[in-house]
Amino acid sequence: MTPPAEQNQNANTQPQQRKKSLTVIAVAVAIAVLGWGGHYWFTGRYVEHTDNAYVQANVVQITPQVGGTVLAIGADDTDRVKAGQTLVKLDDADARVALDQAEAQLAQTVREVRTLFANNQTLQAQVTAREAEVSKALNDVARAQDDVSRRAPLLASGAVGQEEFNHVTAQLSTAKSALAAARSGQAAAQEQLGSNQSLTDGTSVAQHPNVARAAARVREAYLALKRVDLPAPVDGYVAKRSVQVGQRVQAGTPLMSLVTLDHPWVDANFKEGQLQRVRIGQPATLTADVYGQKVVFHGKVIGLGAGTGAAFALLPAQNATGNWIKIVQRVPVRVALNPDEVSKHPLRVGLSMDVELDVSDQNGPALAETPRSTPVASTAVFSALQHDADALVQRIITANLAHAHRGA
Repeated sequence: MTPPAEQNQNANTQPQQRKKSLTVIAVAVAIAVLGWGGHYWFTGRYVEHTDNAYVQANVVQITPQVGGTVLAIGADDTDRVKAGQTLVKLDDADARVALDQAEAQLAQTVREVRTLFANNQTLQAQVTAREAEVSKALNDVARAQDDVSRRAPLLASGAVGQEEFNHVTAQLSTAKSALAAARSGQAAAQEQLGSNQSLTDGTSVAQHPNVARAAARVREAYLALKRVDLPAPVDGYVAKRSVQVGQRVQAGTPLMSLVTLDHPWVDANFKEGQLQRVRIGQPATLTADVYGQKVVFHGKVIGLGAGTGAAFALLPAQNATGNWIKIVQRVPVRVALNPDEVSKHPLRVGLSMDVELDVSDQNGPALAETPRSTPVASTAVFSALQHDADALVQRIITANLAHAHRGA
């Protein structure tokens, strides 16, 4: 049995221990509240967070510019390809025949136009000959007129017989007829020369409209021949390959996609109530579910969407019909990522991200203020085609002009 003194001591100790425990809990709660309040005051109130964010990148659709039968496929899903690498090869038989026909037509056209320029000299010589004939006919008319004028006064006196006078009068009529014929020939020759010159004035053989039209057909056929090979316009990874060998494809048919993962970005969909302090240029920290919290990406806001996601949906909501329930809208905020961090920890299109924006800096604009001065993306893969087509045209024209010089 416990003595009464010990019972009194235990009774006094229990309230003291309870009071001490409550004090410790109260201090811990106070410290936690102060810590949370300090964090919120100095940091938390300047942070906007969302887990509705996904990785995006440029996805290039590979589509043919001409139709044809697929002969070979140069890359498959998940393959890494370089810009200029052939992805799909089509049958080029029809395109090659069309190019041969266009080249032959251009060569013939150059020779025909060259003939037009040569005819100018021939027709000019004919005009000169007709002018000489007119001059000779004028002299004949003058001489015949002189003979008639001398004999007419002598006809009355009988010094010149009527027969002789009739003869010189007939010669005058013949000379006038010859002059009229010579002038008609001169006019016809002049018309032919003018007509031919109208086809050649102000141009050369190489720049003649007929040659230019035939040259355009050569360029068109050459480009069609080269476009049977589909190159990769940019570096990237192949995805969604649907083309098969032997398949007949038409221009514009999607064959595969090319994803450029070197410069991805994140579209963070913030609630409309979170956008009040979001500005372009604000820093962001991001984590990807694929890597967990151990890998932190850094970036900055480079743009805010011009509308909510629902506004651009395929089937936008019709809030003016039926029963209406307010749904908080979200606006995509584009965040550019640090390229070095992306190269160390590659991302994929569509991966989920957690995004925290530091909105303490309010100096940036809410929307882009200046137009973009550089292209979003560009490629030089196709630039050589036009240059090569021009070189082919020039070779054909030069070769057929050279034949003319050798013949001369």
